[in-house]
Amino acid sequence: MLSILIPANNEAAHIGVCLQAVLASDGPQATQIIVAANGCSDDTAKIAKSFAGTATAKGWTLDVLELPALGKMGALDAADAVATFDTRAYLDADVIVDRALMGQIAEALNTDTPRYTSGALRLAPAESKATRAYARIYAQVPFVIHGVPGAGLYAVNAAGRARWDKFPGIISDDTFVRLNFTPEERIGVAAGYDWPLVEGFRALVKVRRRQNAGVAEVAQRFPELLKNDDKYRLSTGQKLNMALRDPLGFLVYASVAVAVKMMGQSQSGWERGR
Repeated sequence: MLSILIPANNEAAHIGVCLQAVLASDGPQATQIIVAANGCSDDTAKIAKSFAGTATAKGWTLDVLELPALGKMGALDAADAVATFDTRAYLDADVIVDRALMGQIAEALNTDTPRYTSGALRLAPAESKATRAYARIYAQVPFVIHGVPGAGLYAVNAAGRARWDKFPGIISDDTFVRLNFTPEERIGVAAGYDWPLVEGFRALVKVRRRQNAGVAEVAQRFPELLKNDDKYRLSTGQKLNMALRDPLGFLVYASVAVAVKMMGQSQSGWERGR
């Protein structure tokens, strides 16, 4: 049994492909999908509703919530309020999951012990030269290759969901939830998913700035969670090797980091997290 919660703000370009992949899943027999269309001015809700027949034919249920602009955390809370099952997966609307992923997640969470899980993160193919270069280095950073980052998709069982009440009004829900679990409580499954980066240098700077602000906000507001941070850091030698192997990629990646540092922290809000 699994409830899959998908917050979506003007995701008409992505929600259809996302739902196609979810509905093709070898997931549990009892599965509920909830699309929380949050303050949408496009056809996100209409497109999501068009998959109701596919869900019914599969024996699943699909609920589409048409909400005012509540922000991502408000959308997550609204979806939680109508979730049928205690085991829950939180999925971004622009993520594409492997067929086996939801079934593996449900199996990993089938325990009374608090558990957090996600799949193998893959960076989706990029279109712009800047994003392709950035992605080559980003794919090698410890956040991606170590542990269970859960960017764009994380799931918890009932005991795990009891770790917090409503989602706090913060930028980074995935950081907050991940750090509610020790590294030993986080389980990575073999199946994966495609997680897109934004396109173009300026967009990369904007999103990286927001990501940094989100992590800093969690550290400031919930310092007790930092004990669960298993952050790995690249050594100077590792960075040098990256730069020698891929000078252009490293230049773009480093330039984004420098630009973010010069600009300072961004403000909260609903922006595409990638």
